[in-house]
Amino acid sequence: MEWNVVATLKNQAYREGVAILRNYGEVEKTAFYNLVVMQVADPAAFMAELDRLPELHPAAEEALASVITVSSSFTFQDVEEFEDKSLPAVAAFAPQLAGKAFHIRLHRRGFKGRLKTPEVEGRLCAHLIDLLQAAGTPGRITFTDPDAILALETVGTRAGLSLWTREELARYRFLKID
Repeated sequence: MEWNVVATLKNQAYREGVAILRNYGEVEKTAFYNLVVMQVADPAAFMAELDRLPELHPAAEEALASVITVSSSFTFQDVEEFEDKSLPAVAAFAPQLAGKAFHIRLHRRGFKGRLKTPEVEGRLCAHLIDLLQAAGTPGRITFTDPDAILALETVGTRAGLSLWTREELARYRFLKID
């Protein structure tokens, strides 16, 4: 399935969470604990709708741990291919990060022991910092009140990326990146 949403469900209400999410798009279970992926027609509208979800479905707060949409994605078969494809994928976000304080957060499912989260995050942050510096719009890495967070979600051999501003991180209750 081509997905643009990754959702983590709470164990005690997993079935309810899947039922709620099916109102918004195609949902597919994954091989990873309490994790589903989805395809929604309009990711921005879906995120806005999530804010109203507890009003529409009171069980949502008990069923959904986190939900994130992605705006771009790529597939990979091994660590080398991930490394080759992740650099240009994060580079596409450089214009939006010009002059900003940010960090990258990788949520890795699969490739345990082969993709090391701190190393990947550090390498990708350094790549973005170099690009921003070369463009004359230096940014900086911070984990304290960043202007933005670039989220990188992997599920097996597929990766999805999205950029979230400080305001969006505060607004969307189910968006839990850090």
